[in-house]
Amino acid sequence: LLSKRLEAGEAKGESGFILDGFPRTVRQAEILEGVTDIDLVINLKLREEALLAKCLGRRICSECGGNYNVACIDIKAENGRPGMYMAPLPPPPQCASKLITRPDDTEEVVKQRLRIYQAMTRPVEDFYRSRGKLLEFDLPGGIPESWPKLLCALNLEDREDKQSAAA
Repeated sequence: LLSKRLEAGEAKGESGFILDGFPRTVRQAEILEGVTDIDLVINLKLREEALLAKCLGRRICSECGGNYNVACIDIKAENGRPGMYMAPLPPPPQCASKLITRPDDTEEVVKQRLRIYQAMTRPVEDFYRSRGKLLEFDLPGGIPESWPKLLCALNLEDREDKQSAAA
């Protein structure tokens, strides 16, 4: 499926692509390398305490299905580590009273998902690191704080047309 999609995009003149959450295993990374050339893999890193709080703050509107986050992350700088601020992503007024929490967004389940992710991801990070294709990027905060710094790390400038980062 992926190779067909990449071929179709290339035929339409697309010059690149972003994959989110893939590959998740070294075998998938090896298969991906057989399908296309990978220039760069960006590992977006977030402090576990912030990630846990954001996962536990996820909410879904039971009516429209919109995704929101009620967590406000405000971690003070200490022991040489920078502080971090991530504002909540509140719902519009019509959704505020209809928010629900996913049943699997409990601290125990989220911590287990993080352990599994770490165990599966570390070898993939090493795979791309050994090929000189891994960029580790520590998220300094939410999108307003992180986006300009990520563009800088990628040697890109924030263009006037503000192309969407979401795909």
